[in-house]
Amino acid sequence: MKWTEVQEIALQLADAHPEVDPLKINFVDLMNWVIALPEFDDDPAHCGERVLEAIQQAWIDEVA
Repeated sequence: MKWTEVQEIALQLADAHPEVDPLKINFVDLMNWVIALPEFDDDPAHCGERVLEAIQQAWIDEVA
């Protein structure tokens, strides 16, 4: 899974962290959780604020 697979990342984060409110997560934790996903296989340096915002929004939409 790559950074561009925002929807899939959001789904996996929602499954892995059902107790977390995605509105309250900081970007450092979010990035670390994405990198820790078992299927994630991309360069952490390719992550930026826009990517994290997109992942956070997709996660919010998923749990809403």
